[in-house]
Amino acid sequence: MSEAVAGTPAHRHSHVTRPQGLALLVAITVIWGLNWSAVKLAVDELPALTFSALRLVFAGIGMLAICRLGRLPLRIPRREVRPLLIMALFNVTLWHVCAAFGVSFLASGRAAILAFTMPLWASLLAVPMLGERLGWHILAGLAIGLAAVGVLVAPDWRAIAASPVGIVMMLVAAFSWAAGTVYYKKVRWSMPTAVLTAWQIVIGAIPVAIAALWHDGGFDPGQVSLVGWLSTAFAATLPTLFCQWAWFKIVDIFPAGVASISTLAIPVIGVASGALALHEALGAEVLGSLVLVIASLCLVLLVPARRRAQ
Repeated sequence: MSEAVAGTPAHRHSHVTRPQGLALLVAITVIWGLNWSAVKLAVDELPALTFSALRLVFAGIGMLAICRLGRLPLRIPRREVRPLLIMALFNVTLWHVCAAFGVSFLASGRAAILAFTMPLWASLLAVPMLGERLGWHILAGLAIGLAAVGVLVAPDWRAIAASPVGIVMMLVAAFSWAAGTVYYKKVRWSMPTAVLTAWQIVIGAIPVAIAALWHDGGFDPGQVSLVGWLSTAFAATLPTLFCQWAWFKIVDIFPAGVASISTLAIPVIGVASGALALHEALGAEVLGSLVLVIASLCLVLLVPARRRAQ
C-alpha cells in the first residue's frame, strides 16, 4: 500500500483488465468498510477465537474449492513453503485474531480507524525490507497517524490506561498486516494469486482453530442469535474469502496511487456503518482521529504517486 507495497512487480502478471481491477477496488472498499460492523455483531456473541477460527476455516476451504474448480495447480513449490508460512502468520493468524479481540473491546468505527494505520507501518517496513527511502512524507504521515491515535484515546485515557487491550490489539493487527503485505512484495511468487491466498488462509487458520478448541471448549453455539451467525457468515465469505484474494490481485496489478484511493475510504465507511447500523457515537475524538488518519494516508500514499506522475 506504500509505493513499495502497491507497485506492479515485474515478475507477476495479471489477466484482470483495468475496469475489472477498478471494480475490485470499489468492492473491497465497500465490503471491508462494512465488515467492521459485522465483526462487532459477531464477537459480541461468539468468543473472538471461535469467531476467527470459523471465519478462517470456512474461507480457507472455500478458497481451495474455488481453486480446484478452476483447475489451478495446488502444489506449493518447495522454495515458497517458508515464505508462505511467514505470510500466513502475519496476514492471517495475527491479523484476524488481534483484530477480532480488538473489536470485542472497542467500537467498530474506532477499530477501523486503528486498523487502517496499516499503510503507515507498511511504509516504514518497506525501508529495511524493500530498500525504500525514508522520505519526509513518511515521517510526517507517521507523526500525524500517531496523533490520530492520541486523539482517539485521549477522552477515555484513564479507562484505556487501566485496560489497553483493545487499542494494543488493533495496532498489533495493523502492524502484522503491514508486515505480511510488504513481505509479499519481497518474494518472487510462482503460485497463482488464488492458490497463494487459499493456502495462506488454510495454514493461518490451523493455530487459530487449535487455540479456539483449547480456550473456548465450553462455548455453547445455541446461545448465538441468528444475527450473530449471519454476521459470522458474512465475515467469512465476502470480506475474508473474496476480499483476501482481491487484495493480493490489486497489490499485483496496480500502482500505489490507484490502490491508495480505496484505502482512504475504508475507515470512513467503517465509522459510518458503525454509527448507522450499531448506533455508535460519533464524538469529536472519533471524527478528529478519522480526519488525521486520512491526512496521514494522503501523505504516505499519494505524495509518492504524484511524484511519479510528474
